[in-house]
Amino acid sequence: MTEEMSEGKFIRGQVKGLIGDDAIAEAMRQINPDVVAAYPITPQTLIVEKFAEFVADGLVDTEMIHVESEHSAMSACIGAAAAGARAMTSTASQGLALMWEMLYIASSLRLPIVMAVTNRALNSNLNIHCDHSDAMGARDSGWIQLYSENAQEAYDNTIQAVKIAESIYLPVMVCLDGFVVSHSLEPVEVLPDEAVKEFVGEFKPLYSLLDVDNPITVGPVDLPPYYMEHKRSQWEAINRAPAIVLEVGREFYKRFGRAYGFVEAYHLEDAEIILVAMGSSAGTVKAAIDVARSNGSKVGLLKIRMYRPFPWSTVRKLLCNAKAIGVMDRALSFNGEGGPLFTDIKAALYEAERHPKVINYIYGLGGRDITLRQILNIIRQLEAVGRGEQVEPVQWVGLRTKEGVTFAW
Repeated sequence: MTEEMSEGKFIRGQVKGLIGDDAIAEAMRQINPDVVAAYPITPQTLIVEKFAEFVADGLVDTEMIHVESEHSAMSACIGAAAAGARAMTSTASQGLALMWEMLYIASSLRLPIVMAVTNRALNSNLNIHCDHSDAMGARDSGWIQLYSENAQEAYDNTIQAVKIAESIYLPVMVCLDGFVVSHSLEPVEVLPDEAVKEFVGEFKPLYSLLDVDNPITVGPVDLPPYYMEHKRSQWEAINRAPAIVLEVGREFYKRFGRAYGFVEAYHLEDAEIILVAMGSSAGTVKAAIDVARSNGSKVGLLKIRMYRPFPWSTVRKLLCNAKAIGVMDRALSFNGEGGPLFTDIKAALYEAERHPKVINYIYGLGGRDITLRQILNIIRQLEAVGRGEQVEPVQWVGLRTKEGVTFAW
């Protein structure tokens, strides 16, 4: 507890038992968006089910649009946002994939839409459980991506996402692990309604399709003479986004006492071995680090919260002095070398003076558990790598093989 907390300077809320999906819906109720357009898909469905209850009970003024597909959901949000409305939605997996075309339109039109993504594996074969392949596929679509370790972070990230989006005029995804976070009951501090309303403020759009006195053109044909300049403008906006994310995080801390930045550093001060992770597994990694440190290991965690735009310089600074780094990917990238987070981490370290050995750990695909014992085995392997032992650069955790299970319990 900080000194400010002890003096009661922070606005406190009420602790409730909520699953992650309901925590997102509760934040949406407090934000009271003008439009929510959504289509149900497991494990996201509970978000819009709960929010539909708020609409039916008259607790929000939202126009809720029940559409025939996720493509239509994002299309409706794009139209609403272009008309000057505060628009939100949520989806997962194949639903996010069905939005692909519209994701790029939303970001290219600089529309501040906020979308919860309850991360789930992509087909085929059919799997409704968690991995990060859905959001990873959309990582370069021009959306800001925030990842949540637990239900509290999913709630806090949703509130901050609205302010981030409307400050920089870019859309934001709030990601939470399907079932692991979305359906797990946890204590969540729900802030007072008026405090959330004051924090996000009233949306005052810069432009609106409905402003007939000041007409604008939206989504015109953009041929070679100008298209490249418009992409450059969008690129410059995404490069300004990190400063906005930090500013909103600082304001959130000043009001409510919970700090958020690009990353979370856990026991990195003296760490010789560093694990890098995103989402719910970061909690298990922290528990494993506590066990390993009690046995003398100098190990720490770098948890990525803002994955897009990727915080290159921050990551480089925090990782460059390690002896060995283990990057945990809950998604595949069929590029021939490891997962997407792995390649981003290696790229971030390219400009560093020192180049620690980086090992990729593929884990948890399709919802497979990652255990404390497995992470302790990863730490032991990384310690051996730090001493000079050679291992394959891409490792699979919990994979059944003819020889047994890799990093088995």
